Amino acid sequence: MNFYDQERVALFIDGANLYATARSLGFDIDYKRLLDVFSSKCNLVRALYYTALIEDQEYSPIRPLVDWLDYNGYTMVTKPTKEFTDSAGRRKVKGNMDIELAVDVMEMVDRLDHVVLFSGDGDFRRLVEAVQRRGCRVTVVSTLRSQPPMIADELRRQADTFIDLAEMQSQIARQLPSDRSRAGERLRQDGYEDDHYSEEADDDYYEDEAV
Repeated sequence: MNFYDQERVALFIDGANLYATARSLGFDIDYKRLLDVFSSKCNLVRALYYTALIEDQEYSPIRPLVDWLDYNGYTMVTKPTKEFTDSAGRRKVKGNMDIELAVDVMEMVDRLDHVVLFSGDGDFRRLVEAVQRRGCRVTVVSTLRSQPPMIADELRRQADTFIDLAEMQSQIARQLPSDRSRAGERLRQDGYEDDHYSEEADDDYYEDEAV
C-alpha cells in the first residue's frame, strides 16, 4: 500500500458493498484489524462506515456490528431504509448511501491528503475525479478476483491506486474457530456477529416476497 507517515487519510466505507466484496472472496472482515492496518501506515484522521438500517424489524442482524463499530474508532453514518412494492408485487427495501458518502468526502477533502474509498461502484468515478482536482490522492479498495469482478473498470481507471481486497486478506480477515461454541464466544467478545447483512443485501435493494 502506498501511504506516507504524515499524510492525512480518511477511510470511506460503503458497508454493503464491502460486505459483498469480502463474501465474494470467502472471508469476513475483522474491523479492528482493518483499522490497525491503516493507523500503522499513515495519519488516519477518520474512518467512516455507511449503512442503511431496516428499522421495523424486531431484530436487525447488522445492529450489533453498527454498535460495535461506533464504540471502536469508526464514525457511523446510517439512515432508515425505504420500503416499496414493485410492479411485480414484490416488497423491496431501498438503502443506498452513495449521496451521504459523496457529500462527506467533498466536505472533508480540503483537510485531507488521501481518500480511501471502500467500494467498487462505478457511480463514484465522478466523485473520485472531483477529489483529485482538489489535489487529493484517491485509493479504491475492491476486488478483481471475484466472478464477476466487484470493481467497475471506470472507477479502477480513475483511482490513483487500486488495492485488491484479496491482497489484504491475511491482514484483516477474521479467524474463527471451527467449533461453533468457541466461535460464538469469540463473537460475543468482539461485540458483533458474523452474518451482519442478510444474504440478499446489496448496495441498493433488499428484496422479499409481498405479503
